[in-house]
Amino acid sequence: MSNRIKINQADPAAYRAIMAMENYIESTGLTTKHKDLIKIRTSQINGCTYCLDMHTSDARKSGETERRIYGLTSWRETPFFDEQERAILALTEEVTLISGKVSDETYDKAAALFDKVYLAQLIMAIITMNVWNRVGVTTKLEPAL
Repeated sequence: MSNRIKINQADPAAYRAIMAMENYIESTGLTTKHKDLIKIRTSQINGCTYCLDMHTSDARKSGETERRIYGLTSWRETPFFDEQERAILALTEEVTLISGKVSDETYDKAAALFDKVYLAQLIMAIITMNVWNRVGVTTKLEPAL
C-alpha cells in the first residue's frame, strides 16, 4: 500500500476543481460509449492501474464487451470499432502523447465526423482523463482487491 498523499485530503480545493471538470464532462452530450473508450484508452497509455480497473468495470456495466475492451490496445488492427470510435481513439492517443503533437490528419478526421461542440467536449474529456491518470500514477492509487 502506498504512503503517498491523497490529493482529496491534502488539498480538497484542488480535488474539487478536478471534480468540477469531471462533472462538466458527465453533463455533456458525449455518449457513454465514447467516454468509456477515452477513459480506458487514456488509462492504458498512462499506465494508471487504478483508473483502468475502475473504467473497464464501469464500461462493462454500461454494456461494453470484453472483446472490445481487450481489443483497445490494438484498435487499428481490429474490426471492432466504427469510424467515429477510431477517430476518438486516434485523438485520445495523440492528445495523451502530446509530445508527438496532434496531427492535422487526426484532428481533421475528428472535425469532419463531429460538430464543433462535440469535438470540444471530446478534447476536454481526454484532457480531464489525463489529469485523473496523472493524479493516480503520481500518488500510486491502487485498485481495491
